Amino acid sequence: MELKTAELYKSFGEKAVLRGVSFSVTGGRALGILGRNGAGKTTTIRIIMQVFSPDSGEVLLDGQPMTPGKVKIGYLPEERGMYPKKSVMQQLLYFGMLAGLKKREAAANADRLLERLEMTEYRDKRLDTLSKGNQQKIQLVATLIADPDIIILDEPFSGLDPVNAMLLKDLVRELIAKGRIVLFSSHQMNYIEEFCDDIAILNGGKIVLSGDIGEIKRSFDRRTILLSGKELQKIDAFLTAQALPFVSAHEITDGKVAVTLRAPQDKEALYKALEPLAGSVDAFVVKEPTLNEIFVHYTEGAI
Repeated sequence: MELKTAELYKSFGEKAVLRGVSFSVTGGRALGILGRNGAGKTTTIRIIMQVFSPDSGEVLLDGQPMTPGKVKIGYLPEERGMYPKKSVMQQLLYFGMLAGLKKREAAANADRLLERLEMTEYRDKRLDTLSKGNQQKIQLVATLIADPDIIILDEPFSGLDPVNAMLLKDLVRELIAKGRIVLFSSHQMNYIEEFCDDIAILNGGKIVLSGDIGEIKRSFDRRTILLSGKELQKIDAFLTAQALPFVSAHEITDGKVAVTLRAPQDKEALYKALEPLAGSVDAFVVKEPTLNEIFVHYTEGAI
């Protein structure tokens, strides 16, 4: 199964929100949709969910226009959308039946997911008596109750403690392994790196970068070398004394000496220059850019 957005354009009045947004994601892979506030993420998600229609462009599923009722979509919103005064099970049955399940199916699916997330004891509690993190887990059960083909998670780990975050992580991994299409929208880059194979970065209503995260990282200009060893001060002093022309900066940070080269191809020259320190340098590692650094690089301009 493949979900694809093709040249989506959308304006509200005179404000152009989306300007040719195209990306694709296949079943069994997770896509992180990233962007600063106002970049167009929410509008894109709402078009995929068919809440909005695009001014032009289309959403395709396996190459065909996606039509209502032909595919099940589960959406976990950043802002909770459940009823605080109603019991957990009462609402889960409602949302399951709203998604087309019979009452018995909805009850069975709800009980299975509640047990999976260690929430069975809360099935008859009012939602507003639960902690913020447990309310988030109930919202996730409502999202998944109809066993959707496409799952959209907007800031799914918000409010979760480490133990509950681990339960949610395991469940998301299972969904990906089952071949579901999973879309993440989050500002927590560590979760995007942990779960997503691909990213699509929006800026000013356009996709400014998309593709496999690993390939994107390898394509970056990697000019920082991390040197580790027991004598970091000695390594740092050696670099200062040598004043190597291909080194633009170096500093001790996070238990390593970070060396910034003037050009990526100078790695071999640095390696040879460090031969006198063979007994002091234990590791010579090229530093990959973090997803956060990549995000900032592509979105620091005005939106």
